[in-house]
Amino acid sequence: MESTRIAIDYSNKEKFYKELLSEVTGVLEPEWFVNLANISALLNQHLPQINWVGFYLNHNGELLLSSFQGLPACTRIAFGKGVCGTAAATQTTQLVADVDQFPGHIVCDSASKSEIVIPMIKDGKVLGVLDIDAPVLNRFDHVDQKYLEQVVALILSKSIWPNSLI
Repeated sequence: MESTRIAIDYSNKEKFYKELLSEVTGVLEPEWFVNLANISALLNQHLPQINWVGFYLNHNGELLLSSFQGLPACTRIAFGKGVCGTAAATQTTQLVADVDQFPGHIVCDSASKSEIVIPMIKDGKVLGVLDIDAPVLNRFDHVDQKYLEQVVALILSKSIWPNSLI
């Protein structure tokens, strides 16, 4: 049986992200691990020109690979290392137009050329990051950042997180 991919029109980014946020809201469950799996699949389905999307979770001060879509990835990233570790350590979104120009970039997939990483912060603590890679330069902009930060905020607010993460 062949599955059909239903795409949201990306020609108007604001409209695209409003529809995407509606879909994200529609699949959210109380269980955090279900949400990470479904949201990584949903973003992979709808975001054009990406080659990897997924989550890393904070475990004893390092980021461990969690739910994702794409090629196998780095399994452990130290806080402060690479784009993901920098987002976690600084608690700020990293919008990287050219990963080869990012000091200390960790190459998990040599096809990746640009990246956005949004930290997942709850009650002042970093739970993890949402990481999205693209095989083209300058793939992400401030519109992507604004709405992907809203996706993360929805996941954080609608999920029940285990005490080990918060």
